[in-house]
Amino acid sequence: MPARRPRSTARAVALRSGARTKFTLPALSYDYGALEPVISGQIMEIHHSKHHNTYVTNLNAAVETLEQATAAGDVTAIVAAQGAIKFNGGGHLNHSIFWENLAPPSEGGGAPPTGALAAAIDAEFGGVDAMKTKLSAMTVGVQGSGWGWLGYNKATGKLALATCPNQDPLEATTGLVPLFGIDVWEHAYYLDYKNVRPDYVSAIWGLANWADVGARYDAASK
Repeated sequence: MPARRPRSTARAVALRSGARTKFTLPALSYDYGALEPVISGQIMEIHHSKHHNTYVTNLNAAVETLEQATAAGDVTAIVAAQGAIKFNGGGHLNHSIFWENLAPPSEGGGAPPTGALAAAIDAEFGGVDAMKTKLSAMTVGVQGSGWGWLGYNKATGKLALATCPNQDPLEATTGLVPLFGIDVWEHAYYLDYKNVRPDYVSAIWGLANWADVGARYDAASK
């Protein structure tokens, strides 16, 4: 398992290299095994060091392809690069948020939301449990692979729930600012839960880092 490292942020996941931004794999603030028994260390290691790292690698390659196509004035290649950027860029964005949305119970994971976020959840959904029930049902119902999200609608000033297929990034595709996401790609849970997605979705609430979600809400609602 990896040594403990400083907490990353979803915004600090790129490094400047020459004239081009290089995206990098964010470090976790907890060990791979710290989320057990909800998520095993084996899943966390594969999910972070393999799957997320692949999105980062492929995103950098896709951005380079786009830059070359743009320099060459090749419109066909420019258009063709968009799919890889959306998929891999979305995977990078989604996972960078996901890791920070979770925390070991010893570090506050599963503790209820407080403050302005708690008040907003009460106002919009009638309570945390009601919100969990609704988002869980939506997330379990995602066909194939995708994500369930608690987001913030800047236009209405209210919280909203949504699902996205594949690695589609929430804000770029729906306009909602992502606050809390549940990854329901099979690589996120299959080794522990097999095909019983509802058990995984139910269990993950015990790791929800509401302090992180609350900070995201405060930033989005300013």
